Amino acid sequence: MEAGGSDTDGREFKNAEEMWREEVGEGDDQKKTEWYRKGVGYWEGVEASVDGVLGGYGHVDEADVKGSEAFLKNLLVDRFGSGLRNRHLVALDCGSGIGRITKNLLLRYFNEVDLVEPVSHFLEAARESLVPENSTISDMHKAVNFYLLPLQEFTPEAGRYDVIWVQWCIGQLSDDDFVSFFKRAMAGLKPDGFFVVKENVAKSGFVLDKDDQSITRSDLYFKELFNQCGLHLYKSKDQKGFPEELFAVKMYALTSKQKRVTRSKVHSNKPAIIK
Repeated sequence: MEAGGSDTDGREFKNAEEMWREEVGEGDDQKKTEWYRKGVGYWEGVEASVDGVLGGYGHVDEADVKGSEAFLKNLLVDRFGSGLRNRHLVALDCGSGIGRITKNLLLRYFNEVDLVEPVSHFLEAARESLVPENSTISDMHKAVNFYLLPLQEFTPEAGRYDVIWVQWCIGQLSDDDFVSFFKRAMAGLKPDGFFVVKENVAKSGFVLDKDDQSITRSDLYFKELFNQCGLHLYKSKDQKGFPEELFAVKMYALTSKQKRVTRSKVHSNKPAIIK
């Protein structure tokens, strides 16, 4: 990514490569580990509530879900057509936090939803909310697996998912881990499955947040990385109705350019599951 950017301390960078060399080094595993440790550490200090996971902007939850639902509904019809009614739909909620998107959106459209999240008290709150004790959870629409793992270490089960939903979390990953994650995750999609990526978008270049160790990328930056991942941009849409002081938010629907990876060729890392 050749465009310059800045961080929240006011430092300017000529390009993303310069910033990443500074933040995670080149082949420096210890420095990258520290980057991720600080990021998770920030969120470990945040309350497990809608307002907490939305950075004090809990009031945008309704507009967010409505925008996502309108985008998703059209995609499901476009991709699965007349077979949608009889299809057993499975989704993966990446960076799920407290299960806000699973509860308010995904469980209304998918028969099964798995959640993956690196912050333990967020994931525990999601489990308690989505699978409360002594309740009669519908067998038709249920949260199934709760994976306590960061995305850079997660490999989905091969061929399980119709949709892999990635929202407000991919900014925690360095560029190389971003590409590696999507290349692994492609094998987790069913042959006609797709990704939805919903993220803050910088006007140009990037903005590095020094508090939570995350990067907000521009639309062009995202598209360059999607291309490196072997992903095809199927559709995109701007989120409407958010406060003007926030970053713009964009939704991307992505499909694989590659031939489907067969189940027998995939070796997945076994993630930890909260029972």
